[in-house]
Amino acid sequence: MAAMSRREIAEIIIDGGMVPVFNHDDPMVSKGVIKACYEGGLRVFEWTNRGNRAVEVFPILIEMIASDCPGMRIGVGSIMDIPSAERYLSLGAEFLVSPVFDPDLASFAKKQSVVFIPGCGSVTEIHQAQKWGAGLVKVFPGNTLGPAFVKAVLGPMPWSLIMPTSGVSPERENLEAWFKAGVKCVGMGSQLFRKELMNDEGMAEIEEKVREVLSMIKDVRALF
Repeated sequence: MAAMSRREIAEIIIDGGMVPVFNHDDPMVSKGVIKACYEGGLRVFEWTNRGNRAVEVFPILIEMIASDCPGMRIGVGSIMDIPSAERYLSLGAEFLVSPVFDPDLASFAKKQSVVFIPGCGSVTEIHQAQKWGAGLVKVFPGNTLGPAFVKAVLGPMPWSLIMPTSGVSPERENLEAWFKAGVKCVGMGSQLFRKELMNDEGMAEIEEKVREVLSMIKDVRALF
């Protein structure tokens, strides 16, 4: 994959409207999910650094994307420390996501010219994350904070680029509430990748659901 700038990666994340969040120990299942997302219209993917095989499986996904999913940009979530960030960047990750705001991680990502999306749960954290160079901020946990929190934050800080994760579901009512509140994109995991779909037959359903959600996001964005 050709290297892209922080700004270009951030624009792809925001323009797509949704960042799928996923991890699975089986490389074949993981490749199938990424391919289904790609065929459904997504061009960005967050692989979460969870489980014993997360790092082991990641290079396999990088290789598959290079050959079968041109234009797909992949980053890594659940990053909690600089060594993990360094390892994944060396393997080909193009952006980093964390459930927390860590100034050391933010500084590291800035020096590496890599998009860093920290998790924030307060106005102060969002402000601090932006001061440390996070152009896009993950409101987490979204199911606890809710769209009303986003709307309140954007009152005094309308320049904030917010992506909620957790509490986002593939239903129009839910998506409309978030985008009406002012989010730039959403992160979605278990609601999109149900356990019973982790087989060859389920990949077609994932592809169709991704296509449907992206269409809903396009329609909802046009309203606000």
